[in-house]
Amino acid sequence: MTPPPPDPPPAGPGAAPPPGCPAHGLGPGGVQRLYGRAASAAPAALYERLRARHGAVAPVLLEGDVPGWLVLGYREVLEVTRDPHRFSRDGRNWTEWRRGRVLPDSPIAPVLLWGPDCTHVDGAAHQRLRGAVHESLQRFDRRALRRWTRTAAHGLIDRFAADGRADLLGQYARVAPTLTLTRLLGVPEPLGPGLAEASRQLLIGTERAVTSDRHIQQVLHRLVLSRHEAPGHDLASWLIAHPAALSDDEVKHHLRLVLVAANESTTNLVANTLRLVLLHPVFRGSLLDGRMTLSEAVEQVLWDEPPIAVCPGGFALRDTDLGGRRIRGGDVLLLGLAAANADPLVRPRAGALMHGNRSHLAFTSGPHECPGQDIGRAIAETTIEVLLSRLPDLAPAVAAGELTWSSSTWSRHLDALPVVFTPRPPRPAGERERGAAPEPPAVRDPNAARARGAAGRAPGARVRRPAPTVRAALGVRAALGRLRGR
Repeated sequence: MTPPPPDPPPAGPGAAPPPGCPAHGLGPGGVQRLYGRAASAAPAALYERLRARHGAVAPVLLEGDVPGWLVLGYREVLEVTRDPHRFSRDGRNWTEWRRGRVLPDSPIAPVLLWGPDCTHVDGAAHQRLRGAVHESLQRFDRRALRRWTRTAAHGLIDRFAADGRADLLGQYARVAPTLTLTRLLGVPEPLGPGLAEASRQLLIGTERAVTSDRHIQQVLHRLVLSRHEAPGHDLASWLIAHPAALSDDEVKHHLRLVLVAANESTTNLVANTLRLVLLHPVFRGSLLDGRMTLSEAVEQVLWDEPPIAVCPGGFALRDTDLGGRRIRGGDVLLLGLAAANADPLVRPRAGALMHGNRSHLAFTSGPHECPGQDIGRAIAETTIEVLLSRLPDLAPAVAAGELTWSSSTWSRHLDALPVVFTPRPPRPAGERERGAAPEPPAVRDPNAARARGAAGRAPGARVRRPAPTVRAALGVRAALGRLRGR
């Protein structure tokens, strides 16, 4: 690709920029690096600088100073995601890869290079693979999914409830989604923490990215082999049995896709929502006075701080124009999801509440829109609800300015979220055992559900319980009431 010429330097030739200056993140030709300390310090500010200088599409450099385009405009992101005739998801179309500039051990290779999953193919191949994933995910009963998440969340809280303090990231937000996701995939629970850490390292893009990816694939390969011998009620088994006849390699790569994408995004979504509840009075007040439900609070976070800030968008199939830029065939385009959500053309007032509006791009758009987003929402909402109900007097242990963050090309996440609260004993042993008891298969089967519900109930008896969303709202409202005045 040929990026536009850089702006003239602010000082004379050879003048070094002062410490902290954005110019420290510039690479050859004055093009902005999308990696490194300067880029990760304040990603939102970086996106706005790029928008001010370049408009809706900006030239950037990836790890190894590989050139690419960052799509910052909301309309332009939709254009890329909805036009597979101009933009392919197949990394084999990437000019820099064909030239040998992106090696297999590059930290960006696991994310951008071709693999046998639905995110890296187009057309009929994409429809076949995505259909198998979507239909298999739809087999999970959402109530059972929330039960799994609730059980996992209670178990984690029992570990630190008596301490009176905790790191909500390391002890809760990073662990609870993993416990549900590994069960959903069919992975044995003891392997969950290692897989979660490996998926995090893959997205951080460090030198451990490739070895972490190798570990994930080895574990999932063994899982696929075991499910051939002993199928279960899980995603691995259902993908194997799907009429689309996926190969073992395709099954493995789709399990990897769900694990990596869902674990990072759900962890960040839970952590960011809890941070806002604890540290931002306006956000907490909107929940407390009923202007915003928990579900709406999660959607607001998806607008303001999407858990994945940047994701692969595709590779130009031919020379084309986008956002006033000339894109060459074979160029890579990255979707700036966080930047597009803040595009002044669709959101003139930054930070405005977006109640009832799900048109954010946190899960992208078009044929490759995330097929499991409702599962991610359910896990996040349940994880937050249980915590606020169990520990209603949670308070931040540090000021907002003392929190630290880590960033990569793809996402930004908290390093820790320390809190204090009134120590409480863990749940009684009998209650914990009931919560951990085996559950019926999490399969959508209305007839089986009705039969289970009628068992042991007197004829004509009626049982009325609030819907899950209502129970969540009541529990969160009560917890937030105790936070009033903080």
